[in-house]
Amino acid sequence: MRRTRLTDFPCPIARGLDDVGEWWSLLILRDAMLGVTRFDEFQRSIGLATNMLTRRLQALVQAGLLERRPYQERPLRHGYHLTDKGRDFLPVLIAMADWGGRWLLPDGTFRLVDRETGLPVEPVLVDRNSGEPIRPDRLRPELTIPEKDETE
Repeated sequence: MRRTRLTDFPCPIARGLDDVGEWWSLLILRDAMLGVTRFDEFQRSIGLATNMLTRRLQALVQAGLLERRPYQERPLRHGYHLTDKGRDFLPVLIAMADWGGRWLLPDGTFRLVDRETGLPVEPVLVDRNSGEPIRPDRLRPELTIPEKDETE
């Protein structure tokens, strides 16, 4: 069964889901954020069958979130590294981890902790322009449709 592509939807959430909406992809990106780069490390961490992991890694490379780089010549082996687009996904993963820790593991068994201080981290989404926390009641989506060039 072929999956519906969301690349033509005029919604950034739909288009983002087209790149990373498969749950294994999110776990691969999580591990990549934590420094995992090699196929066998991803496989060991996630426990995904090798054929599925190969497809997911290829899809993330094709979406521009990961790039392949050789790390060994004989036999030739590649590592998978985050691109700028992939690194920009970090706030989404942090928000998901915070939400999951709060609502799905409410017994306190999970929390985000600063590596240097050991203190708990409480993520907040902040507007880059004002420095103020973002609240849903203050948001309004706006889609600007570019004008067509008359020479087209």
